[in-house]
This record gives sequence, structure tokens and C-alpha cells, in this order.
Amino acid sequence: MKKRKFLGISGMFALLLIVIAATVPTSRYFEIAKNIEIYSALYKTINELYVDEVNPNKLLNTTVDAMLANLDPYTVYISEDKIEDFRTESTGEYGGIGASTIRLNGRVFISMVVPDGPADNADIEIGDEVMSAAGVEVLGKSNDELNQLVRGQAKTSITLGIRKNGADNTVNVNVVRDKITIENVPYYGLVSDNTGYIKFTSFTENGGRNIGKALKELKSDGATSVILDLRGNPGGLLHEAVNICNLFIAKGKIVVETKGKRPENSNTFRTLGQPMDLNIPVVVLVNHSSASASEIVAGTLQDYDRAVILGQKSYGKGLVQNARPLSYNAQLKVTIAKYYTPSGRCIQALDYTHRNEDGSVGMVPDSIKTAFKTTNGRTVYDGGGIDPDVLMPDKEWSPLLIELIQQGKIYAYANEFKLKNKSIAKPQNFNLTESQFNDFVEWMVADTFTYESQAEKRFDTIQELSKNTKEQSELFSSTLEQVKKDLHQPLSDQLYAAKSEIKKTLEAEIALRYYSEKGGIEASLADDIEIKKAVELLNNPTQYKAILSGM
Repeated sequence: MKKRKFLGISGMFALLLIVIAATVPTSRYFEIAKNIEIYSALYKTINELYVDEVNPNKLLNTTVDAMLANLDPYTVYISEDKIEDFRTESTGEYGGIGASTIRLNGRVFISMVVPDGPADNADIEIGDEVMSAAGVEVLGKSNDELNQLVRGQAKTSITLGIRKNGADNTVNVNVVRDKITIENVPYYGLVSDNTGYIKFTSFTENGGRNIGKALKELKSDGATSVILDLRGNPGGLLHEAVNICNLFIAKGKIVVETKGKRPENSNTFRTLGQPMDLNIPVVVLVNHSSASASEIVAGTLQDYDRAVILGQKSYGKGLVQNARPLSYNAQLKVTIAKYYTPSGRCIQALDYTHRNEDGSVGMVPDSIKTAFKTTNGRTVYDGGGIDPDVLMPDKEWSPLLIELIQQGKIYAYANEFKLKNKSIAKPQNFNLTESQFNDFVEWMVADTFTYESQAEKRFDTIQELSKNTKEQSELFSSTLEQVKKDLHQPLSDQLYAAKSEIKKTLEAEIALRYYSEKGGIEASLADDIEIKKAVELLNNPTQYKAILSGM
């Protein structure tokens, strides 16, 4: 038993050496060796003497996580049991049934099904509840535990206990796993007579190829301009960012430079092939969640004045990670370099090297940000993400809509709708009628859902503070109660007040039930303010060119 407990130590040694790096001064090797020896003795002593039984793996993960927390959020230890999840993030592929789930009050429901995937072929649909997997009840199981049960090698099978949407009984469904590829281009199509739209969700393998394929088809369908949507895209593989830029800029152009402590981590990445189209007008959509490789694409196309960037300031992640193998099939994803766009700017927003005295991380101050020039002489800045050429206001979600989504009411009503309606119009033409929205309001009023408005919450705070007032009169207390009654609105009134937002969200969620992910995306495009602005800009060549020329 003791030998099994200490298997993680050699992995810890390798981890420490990689984090500190091999190119340290000779005088520091002694410090490294000394600290490793101290840790080894500490780890062994705790396992042998601590009064309660200690889980060695959990203890190792805790110490590793604490150590890496002093670096940056992107340098992380990946234990053997997490390797498959990491590979899925990198490649977009996994062995499984091709379905995603959502948790509502601890219960597990199907939220997405891959068309023609194993789950789809087994007649599992969005809205179905998963009761068991491989004979194990899933109620109370974590996402990791559920993934371990459901995922596996292609051509192997698993039996799921499924309660169909609207049914009371559970049926056992045998599903044959397959190799599942998560689409990084889940949708592309025309959003006007001559404007193409490409939604790109993650920089996994073949991202550049998939965008190229979409662009080619859009052009054959009549697109003379294109919108590349990187909103919410967290990044991924750097070489795919290079491949995507290569679609729009000439061969041999610098896309990104990396600069690290070790010489092999300092590289210049250039476009290697012939571009698909050097002239087609491009608008790139970004927001606060567009990060890493998304910012390389947006920053590079901006530096060459090859695209107009529209949206909100991007996340500001100018760091490069690499996965390094450790002992016992573990890995370390470690930050090895900073990256720089062609103009020379690093857009890293948080300074992890120079922390505050309390250990917190601060933003790079505006006072030390440096100005750089694009090809046409426009001024751009480092140190804080990509600034859009056309700045759009942040999307403000209704607090009521957020609550409806978080409590699963939008999801649940879409399931109810599907039971009552065999079909709907095509996603781009689907709109809930007044009668159908009224049905939703009635369904919500009959539900146990309760909602307290922001005004009521603020009033509760005031009322709580007033309790501490020594000389609070009865008249004052009764007045407060009356004000709260006046503030309270019936749920139906609040739902109608937020009708526009709720209706759009419901339509997209309902479209998922009939046309899968592509339908959900397509249903949401018509009311997308930023897409409308991009189409308007692309239909105005004079304004588009003026922005890129800096006029």
C-alpha cells in the first residue's frame, strides 16, 4: 500500500523541474534539489503519520494546484484521469455517444445531439432525461463521473436508461459509441443577398480548412463579403490561427511571433500557402470572451488592415502554452512564451509577473501601454486585448431572462413546445406568435417559479439596513411595507415587459429541437444587432475602406 501511495512523487519532481525550467543558474540547482527533497519527506511523513487516512492523489493535486496558482491560470497540471478531456479540448474529438447534457435540480437532461451520431441514431433527443448509464444511476453524479461512464472507445456499446420527453417510464437504450468530432464551424450561410457569415467556436484541428471550405461555398452562393464570428471563442491551436489568417493574407507574411525564455520557444510564424481571397471585404466579430488564438486572428488582420474588427474589446490573453509529458501519463500545460502580432504588440491584459502585495493580479495600466502602427498607419495599442475598429455596446441581459435560463425554464418550455407541435417553419422564418408567447406566460404563472426584481432586491437591502435604526417608528415600518407592495409586479407583467428578449431566446431554443445546433444559431441571427451592423458596414464600401485607411 505504501508503495502505491508514493507513485506521484516522481511526477512531482518532473513537474517542479519543468515549471522552474532547465536554464536556471547553477546556484539554483541546489535550491531545486533541496526543496524537492523537503517536499518528498513532507509528503511521505503526512501519508504515514497523519491521524486520518489521506488520499495521496488528492494531496498531490492540492499542492500542485497551489504552486501553479502563483504563476498564471493557464499553467495547469493534467492528471491521467483528465487527459481525455484535455485531448478533446485540443483536437475536438472524443469517443462517445455524441450528446451533451444539462443539469436541472440535480437531474440530467439531453441538451444537444450530434446529427447522425450514435445518440441521434438511437432516437435520443433534446429534452430526454438520462436516468442511468451502464446500470449506474446518474442522479447526484458529477460531470466528470458521468463522462467516465458514457465515454469510451469507438465501436463499444453502453446502455442508457432514458426517460423520453413527456413520458413517465424509463426505457433502456443501447448506444454504440463512435469517434465524435465537435464541429468548430457549426454554422455558415448567407445573412444577406451578398454577405456570408461563418461561426467559428474553437481553434481545434482543421479549423483553417473548415473555414476555407465554408468561404468557398459562400462565394459560390453569391457572397461578395464575409463576417467571421469569433465571439466567445476561447482560442486553441496556434497553427490554426496561422492557417485562418492565410486565407486572407499573402504567402510569407508574418502572422505572429512568440518570445520565450528558452530559444526554442521564440519563433516567427508566417503564412505558408497561397491565400484564398486577398480582396474580399471581411468583418471579424469579437467580444470580451474572444481570447488567445481568436486575438491572434483579429489582431493580425487588423495590423494588415485586412479586416474591420467589430464588437467589444477582446479578453487580452497574449500567452502561449505547450503540453509537456510527465510521469504516469500526466501532463503539464505550461506557459512558455508571449505572442506578438505583426505590428509588434502583445495584447496580454493581466500582469502575472508583477503581482500586488496581496498577491492579486492587476491590469496593465494605460500609462505604460505602447502605440503601434498598422500597415496603413492606423494607431493600435498593446497591453489590453484587441480594441475593435467599430465598438459596440456590451449586451445587457435582462435579470429576469438570466434567471429563466439558470433555472432551466427556457429549456423546459422548449421541451413542452416540441410535444405539442410536430413541426415549425425554417429557423430563419420561425417566430413565436402572440398566442404562443401568451401560452408561455400562462405556463410560467402556473409554475412554481418566483422572481424578485432588481428594484425589490435593492429595497430589501434598504429595509434590512433600516432595522438597525434605533428610532424606527411604526409609521416608517408600515410605509416601507407599502412601498414594497407597490414595487411588486405580477410575474406575468414582468414577463411581458421583457417580452422581446425572452421571445428571441425561446425561438432559438425551440429551433434546436427541430433543426439541431445549426437551427438554433440560424434562428438567432436575424435579431443579432452586431451582425446587422456588420452587414450594414459591408454594404457601404466607402465607410468600410475609410475605417481601414484611418480616415
